Order: sequence, then C-alpha cells, then structure tokens
Amino acid sequence: MLFHVRMDVAIPRDLDPDERTELVTTEKARALQLQREGTWVHLWRVVGQYSNISIFDVPDSTAMHNLLWSLPLFPFMTVQVTALTEHPSALSANPNP
Repeated sequence: MLFHVRMDVAIPRDLDPDERTELVTTEKARALQLQREGTWVHLWRVVGQYSNISIFDVPDSTAMHNLLWSLPLFPFMTVQVTALTEHPSALSANPNP
C-alpha cells in the first residue's frame, strides 16, 4: 500500500546541541535503512523548509503508523499522511488502450 507523507520538522531551538546531533544522525540512519529495504520509496526535500515529501510502500495503515512512530525525529514532526491508490487513467491501469 502506498502512502504520500509530508513531514514538517520543528526541533526546539533550546534542545541540547549534542542531543540534536544524535537525533539527526539516528534519523538519517533510519531513513537510509528504510530506503535500502524498499519501504521508503521516494524522499524529496521541500525547498526552504525543514520538511520533506515522501512515498512509502508498506503493507497497511498500521504498518505506516508504526513506521512513523519509529522515526527518531517523530516527536518533533507534524505529519500529514494520505493513502494512495492507482488512478483509472494511469498508464499502468490501461496497458492496452
């Protein structure tokens, strides 16, 4: 099941610098792991913001929920999740038009 996810990150400015570095480092490692596994299919930065637009491929909404909660930066995120399905006018839905 595909999900479109926007993540807006707001790490508190007064967070200990060492803790911030650790959070960002572990978040990057987790993101790379999920991409290598094929779960985090696409990842784009939103220009000028500490935000991203991502596409995830997971079994169901519970898996999507659990994945998001597993992200180290999740406590500092505002997340918008949209489930996706194939559009009837997509080429993949019409192999022999």
